[in-house]
Amino acid sequence: MQKEIQIRVLPEVAGQSPLLRDYIIQKEKLDPEDIHHIEILKRSIDARARQAYINLKIRLYINEEYESEEISLPDYPDVSNAEEVIIIGAGPAGLFAALELMERGLKPVIIERGKDAKERIADLKGINVNHLVNEDSNYCFGEGGAGTYSDGKLYTRSTKRGNTRKVLELFVGFGAVKEILVEAHPHIGTNKLPGIVGNMRECILQNGGEIHFNTRVTDLITDSSAIKGVVALDGTKFYANNVILATGHSARDIFKLLHRKGIAIELKPLAIGVRVEHPQALIDSIQYNCESRGDYLPPAAYSIAKQAGNRGVYSFCMCPGGVIAPCATAPGEIVTNGWSSSRRARATANSGIVVELSPEDFKPFAKHGPLAAMEFQKSIEQKAWLEGGKTQTAPAQRLRDFIKGKVSEDLPNTSYAPGITSVELGSVLPDFIHKSLKEGFLQFDKSMRGYLTNEAVVHAPETRTSSPVKIPRDPETLQHIQIQGLYPCGEGAGYAGGIVSAAMDGMKCAGRIKAE
Repeated sequence: MQKEIQIRVLPEVAGQSPLLRDYIIQKEKLDPEDIHHIEILKRSIDARARQAYINLKIRLYINEEYESEEISLPDYPDVSNAEEVIIIGAGPAGLFAALELMERGLKPVIIERGKDAKERIADLKGINVNHLVNEDSNYCFGEGGAGTYSDGKLYTRSTKRGNTRKVLELFVGFGAVKEILVEAHPHIGTNKLPGIVGNMRECILQNGGEIHFNTRVTDLITDSSAIKGVVALDGTKFYANNVILATGHSARDIFKLLHRKGIAIELKPLAIGVRVEHPQALIDSIQYNCESRGDYLPPAAYSIAKQAGNRGVYSFCMCPGGVIAPCATAPGEIVTNGWSSSRRARATANSGIVVELSPEDFKPFAKHGPLAAMEFQKSIEQKAWLEGGKTQTAPAQRLRDFIKGKVSEDLPNTSYAPGITSVELGSVLPDFIHKSLKEGFLQFDKSMRGYLTNEAVVHAPETRTSSPVKIPRDPETLQHIQIQGLYPCGEGAGYAGGIVSAAMDGMKCAGRIKAE
């Protein structure tokens, strides 16, 4: 028989199979000979008390043999000669839309402005070492989208939006470890994601789909109120009656194109702030209430939200054992983000700390209409570039100095490869964001004693938290409210916030398209 149980154990018990087995035998009063297998279904960390514990959901196989469940990919048909659907963008929304289309017998034609994952590496080196930004190939653009070289966090609260389990199982089928099906906050790692998205690419190509890298879409072909295709920068035209627009949250040229053509878009408030880096050992000691986390706990993460006046201030995309990366998508701007490898083994932890914005905050940019939030976002990035010395060197400040409004006399080593320069960040950030962050940090320290320290470094700015626009679509058909056959999708269209939710939205849009 099978029996599911919930237990709470010390990390060293959860991390050692013999100890875990002995604990279960004693707790459940079982004969050791009767237990044929112990399957962990879910694992999470409970660090609320002084002693950290591991919560486990377990399935016991009692006097019943266990057969390992193999995760396999769908049996995709050959779609070489099937009806074509154009997908603009090869991020998670675009890739998972392509897989869903193939499963339904339609041919995906992906048009991606950037390069494949392997070729992107040279351009990432270019921005990290030489401070050169390739507008089509960078941390945001290219195969796999921003997630490929930005961590691979798979945790989402959007479980009601689609089939989360299917997304995770597809990742496993393409090479991710099965632990992502178990962990409460699954994570793949920047070192492993490129190979996984490469496997997705090969699957799409082997089953008759098309992928066009280094191909930037510059126009949409429409006939009255229907989509008919797209035009690339070199003049190449691609024709189809259905187009999934999955460009990601940084495709400013696409937002401008839609606005210029009179295709409806809406301003969408976002959150903007900074990226803060602490020693990982300090975050471990705060979160786990210990001097050293030991061998059976992972590098500690944190998630925190406070109210500063009438604004929310909260952590975003926290990266234990991680690196801060330069994520500009055009020359003349600074953008910071973070990532971790699968082992999260770096000595520093970083997180975006951002302030909620409202439509009223963008009034100084009202002449830009629905692009006002985008222009506001861009203005901060350009100011940071000027203050940082007109390179990818980021303006930075020690955390306590940030609170005091004092230029730091020196700065510690940072994981941000292009380097940092000491700047009073009130000269980079709008006053209301600066003040909210100061108040937020003071409140953070009340909940996480030791957080507010000059060992921590504030890097500016963190601006690409979400799309600055929303592209409205019919809630039933998911087609654009004006253009039949155009499916705004994923983060860039304002309908997702992370890899899993973008992947689910891609599958959902693909699922609405039916063969002619």
